[in-house]
Amino acid sequence: MPLYPEIEPYDHGMLDVGDGNRVYWETCGNPHGKPALVLHGGPGSGCTPYPRRLFDPAVYRIVLLDQRGCGRSTPSAGAYDTDMSVNTTAHLIADLELLRRELGIGRWLVWGVSWGSVLGLRYAQTCPGVVSELVLTGVATGANPEVALLTRGLGKIFPAAFERFVGELPVHERDGNLAAAYNRLLESPDAGVRARAARAWTDWETAIIPAPPRSVPRYEDPVFRLGFARTVTHYWGNDSFLGEGNDQGVVLRDAHVLKGIPGTLVQGSLDFGNLIGIVWRLHHAWEGSELVMIDEVGHDAGAPGVAEALVAATDTYAVR
Repeated sequence: MPLYPEIEPYDHGMLDVGDGNRVYWETCGNPHGKPALVLHGGPGSGCTPYPRRLFDPAVYRIVLLDQRGCGRSTPSAGAYDTDMSVNTTAHLIADLELLRRELGIGRWLVWGVSWGSVLGLRYAQTCPGVVSELVLTGVATGANPEVALLTRGLGKIFPAAFERFVGELPVHERDGNLAAAYNRLLESPDAGVRARAARAWTDWETAIIPAPPRSVPRYEDPVFRLGFARTVTHYWGNDSFLGEGNDQGVVLRDAHVLKGIPGTLVQGSLDFGNLIGIVWRLHHAWEGSELVMIDEVGHDAGAPGVAEALVAATDTYAVR
């Protein structure tokens, strides 16, 4: 099932969400169609045109946004004086609700990738009645063991890259929460320290892409690199702002709340989140969910097989 043709937004704007933040949003497809919200990864990646092509533009009213501090939203997390204390999961969920009301939408399908799946799941759990369906890929739940796997556990698989990664930290910071330790460097008043930490963080993120090995062009942009690394480590170093109990997984704990919301989970068999069974456990705890595994694919929403499965899911929900 091929991707839909490239389309451009028919409307866009900047939404004042408070705390000095303005969030960029855009709408594509059919202005009178079934509403669908796209949640990007990271946290801090920003939205791209690609997800627009996963929805039938004749049927869907597709809403994309740059979450606080990233993309075209202001202020940028890459600016040292940006207040990150008002960039939390609760703030992002409140922004989604403000945008939903601003656009006059009652309920919408929520599509999310990676961090976007965490945000989409928690949004559905804490704002009952506004999410009609969920389509998630590169599935994560934001639990602390997931962060520990990605920052320390994979060091056993990529030992040379891990040695370089921890080597950027002071010796006394190498045994604790590595994301929190990196965030302290990224909050340094020394611009040189921040730049080196951002480079080291994105080098590690590139190193753990399982297959095929490749560069990530946006990581070569120092402005993007700094804002992205600062945002990811801000969340990962603070339990993803999911509250007490995240050592066991708050989203998984509350999976029963999702009963009654149809959902499709599209996961690559080589996605490292599978090493601790996240998507499998979520699927079995969420009555009404469907799990679609794609062989020989990692954490990549655009990979062959994954894209087709995502289109199949949105086509299925288009008729509901």
